[in-house]
Amino acid sequence: MVIKNNEHSPSILIIGNLGYIGSVLTPFLRSKYPDAFLSGFDIGYFAGCVFSPLELSDHQLNEQIYGDVRDFDYGLLDGVDYVIYLAAISNDPMGNVYEKQTLEINAISAAGIAKEAKARGVKSFTFASSCSIYGSGGDSIRTEDSEVQPLTAYAKSKVEGENLLRPIADKGFSITCLRFATACGASPRLRLDLVLNDFVVSAIVNKKIEILSDGTPWRPLIALEDMCEALDWGSRRPVQDVEPFLAVNAGFNSWNFTVIDLANLVATEIGDIEIKINPNALVDKRSYKVSFDTYGHYSGNIISKKPVQEEIALLRSVVENSQFFDKNFRESNFMRLKVLRSQRGEGRLSDQLTWVTPILQEIC
Repeated sequence: MVIKNNEHSPSILIIGNLGYIGSVLTPFLRSKYPDAFLSGFDIGYFAGCVFSPLELSDHQLNEQIYGDVRDFDYGLLDGVDYVIYLAAISNDPMGNVYEKQTLEINAISAAGIAKEAKARGVKSFTFASSCSIYGSGGDSIRTEDSEVQPLTAYAKSKVEGENLLRPIADKGFSITCLRFATACGASPRLRLDLVLNDFVVSAIVNKKIEILSDGTPWRPLIALEDMCEALDWGSRRPVQDVEPFLAVNAGFNSWNFTVIDLANLVATEIGDIEIKINPNALVDKRSYKVSFDTYGHYSGNIISKKPVQEEIALLRSVVENSQFFDKNFRESNFMRLKVLRSQRGEGRLSDQLTWVTPILQEIC
């Protein structure tokens, strides 16, 4: 790998670049750092889950590497300035089915790569963590000092990832764990297993929103472009002003909503929508209202560029322009667990979530 390495042309390695977030992060970084050497590393589980009409940005990379973080070639870290780690079994349904693999990919592999990155002179390692680690927070506001109460395999893996990364950081190698609010918004590799995205698509194709809980749980949200801003900040934050290891809630106080709040916002934006709450729903213990004051302080008060209503309107536009009207969208390949089950059922993935045949063959 030939990498330019200077102040104006940084080398950035995005691990897990062919997913929902990475597909937006690549053009963000290319726009901000036109001369940067951008490389991506991904196993390709969801590389083919493309939602038109949004343009893929993969061509804006200098190099795409396919591989498994559990068998990572550490030589890929040579000459790299910043590592951004997005690779993950990325939600509760997948984590519940693939608990062992979730821990391996989300935590153990991240720490192993970070340790080797430090040894090879990488400047920083930015880890996508999650506010879901707070678990059952109720109406009390969760801060970075609050006790974590992870309720799912996914949330537990993020806690373990932070714990394993903490001792690796030092003055020459910063590690930033961004405890992201729940992602939302349009991406070339769209996910519909996220609460706001689900509500928007359901409102468009089914003219109703079905809430599976009683609607009272709190969910902070963050738009993809704001996640990109945070990931870039985490990579470049000045270590002399902050601890080498930093775990920080990433989002905005004004984007804390209850589930019923979100449903009402979507219904108002789209119009003529029925909202149904399951009267027999079990209590959803996953409820957390989060303070993002620390992130605002350290990041120089990066603020969300738009209200959530604009994010809803943008996603609506993308969905309608794509002519996507699948009423059974929860069985589509925009639901991550469905994709893994399909690939396993067809014999392409092993029960350990490794490719049975060469990765490139499966992606192409």
